[in-house]
Amino acid sequence: MKLSRIVPIVIVLAIVAWWLWPEPAITHPPGVLVPEEPDQRPAPERKQWSKNGYQIIALARFHIRALVLHRERYHFGKESDLSPVDFALGWGAMSDQQVVDQLDISQSFRWYHWRSSRLPISNGDVITHSSNMHMIPADDDVEETLLSVIRGDVVELEGYLVEVHGQNGWKWVSSLRRDDTGDGACELVWVEKAAIHE
Repeated sequence: MKLSRIVPIVIVLAIVAWWLWPEPAITHPPGVLVPEEPDQRPAPERKQWSKNGYQIIALARFHIRALVLHRERYHFGKESDLSPVDFALGWGAMSDQQVVDQLDISQSFRWYHWRSSRLPISNGDVITHSSNMHMIPADDDVEETLLSVIRGDVVELEGYLVEVHGQNGWKWVSSLRRDDTGDGACELVWVEKAAIHE
């Protein structure tokens, strides 16, 4: 077989292997790892800045420590100009490994999905104690930390919930509630500090 035919086959096989390769993950003993709720406070009036040609406006100060239930890397679309990774995060009951193990959790197209044949906690507790959050790193060091996070890490993030404006009226706005669902329910987080805890 000619080399020109082998190379595309090898590339396709490498892509498939990368796609199917299991994501690294950490597991913990049973018990709540993060008892505290996310902390949200009013932002300084009209605090705003720009990144990659987008205007960013602070809506609220935000601090969270949470268990990473899932992570998803993004490379395409306007959103990826700012946010290279999303975290599905859990706190309270949703930071308990014995609860998380009974849920099938995934992310795709900037959405967070979960399902279970038998919920270990109430549907309301899942909604109010977990969320999909779009990460916008404030600088290269924060981005490096965010991209090194794996499923099962406990992360601590500090920054702002924000609203982003782009060209032609494009807008991306953070949720400011932890009890909403569906379109617009994700947090859009400008991350100024990021840490991974054992």
